[in-house]
Amino acid sequence: MANVAGANAAPRPFLKWLGGKSQLLPELSKHIPERFGRYHEPFLGGGALFFHLAAAGRITRATLSDQNAGLVATYKTVRDDVESLIRALRSYSRLYDTTQARRKTIYYAVRGRTIAADQHIAAAARLIFLNRTCYNGAYRVNKRGEFNVPIGRYANPTICDAENLRACSRILAQTTLQAADFGLTSMDAHRGDFWYADPPYVPRNASSDFTAYTKESFGPAEQERLADIARRLKKKGVHVLLSNSDTPFVRKLYKDFAIRRVQARRAVNSRADRRGTVAELLIE
Repeated sequence: MANVAGANAAPRPFLKWLGGKSQLLPELSKHIPERFGRYHEPFLGGGALFFHLAAAGRITRATLSDQNAGLVATYKTVRDDVESLIRALRSYSRLYDTTQARRKTIYYAVRGRTIAADQHIAAAARLIFLNRTCYNGAYRVNKRGEFNVPIGRYANPTICDAENLRACSRILAQTTLQAADFGLTSMDAHRGDFWYADPPYVPRNASSDFTAYTKESFGPAEQERLADIARRLKKKGVHVLLSNSDTPFVRKLYKDFAIRRVQARRAVNSRADRRGTVAELLIE
């Protein structure tokens, strides 16, 4: 199979993603095997590590998955019909090029809109538009599965980066994309593969609980199931790497793994002076 990295401009994540790993790529790179078979990422999010490795020519086969069906459908649209998506996003860009007060009306109108699942272009354009204009690139839904993040404060948000979308499309052309539970997709990993899991983090305290990524929660039972899967994969000879918060629960959960503490920037507080670095764990 041909290498999925194209010869053109290197792709970057086309979505902003709260907790995305772009800032930790230098640290993550220290824990990536020199050679591996298929790359697996069961919590896709913004895909920072995937795009980084694929652009460097280090991925020849990849299975990317996420339980968020709308997110995976958006990736498939970027892969399969990027030009139609670009046209739809340019329409959003023109619509949003107005006064701040008018922008607020537009944002909440788009946020409240329901788009049929089979309208792939419209649904993907809506998700990207909301992602590029919402608060901090957060993805949060209520119990009904409705996106409920407020509008962000951006002077000139980039809604349509056509060059990068095309680069991402080229990279994604030979990947397998699945909307499924991490347990189902992870078991496809085999000896010599590389599996990276960046799940919703264990909250450090009650006020920091931010796991409403889908309408189903991601609580202690899911964290324990993930750790069990990581153990089984290691026994199969899969190179595993996970990210999570630095909490006693996580350290106990992975006490038989190698654990490295790293510092990441915190960007979720509404006050800039309260944003700083926070400890996270890399686990393998």
